[in-house]
Parts: sequence; C-alpha cells; structure tokens
Amino acid sequence: MIEIIFDKEKNRAVVYNNTIQVGECDFLETEDYWNITHTEVNDEYQGQGIARKLVECIIENAKKENKKLIAECSYAKKILEKYGKV
Repeated sequence: MIEIIFDKEKNRAVVYNNTIQVGECDFLETEDYWNITHTEVNDEYQGQGIARKLVECIIENAKKENKKLIAECSYAKKILEKYGKV
C-alpha cells in the first residue's frame, strides 16, 4: 500500500510502500517560505505520479502553515508553476 507522510520535523514528505521508503521530497524552511530542494522516487515506482503527489503534499502543508513556496528542485518548480505558486 502506497502512503505519503508529511514529516515537519525533518522538513520532508516521504512515500512508503508498506514499510519500504520509495521516495521523498525535501524542503528548507525560512521564516517566510519553504524551498523545495529535492524530489526523488525509486526507479521501479516512477511513472505513477508519486513525485507529483509528494510535491502536492508539501504545497498542502505549506498552505496550512501559511508559508510561501519556492523550488530549487527543477521538478518541483514545474509543479509550482502549474499551480501558479511561483
């Protein structure tokens, strides 16, 4: 079962298949914004929309925390542009 967990303490969203971590999306936090720095999904899980879901998880939680978003990660930057977040 694929499950995405937001881990605020470690500044990331992580995706698990049962107990195995298969991807993550990391961000750096400043006072005003979160900077998504890295998104990665294991090769065998690519092409399933998991990376997009990880970035969407960060977007959703940034809204809850009232944080603006930027992205050094090129993939996350494309998603933020799609959602009009940059």
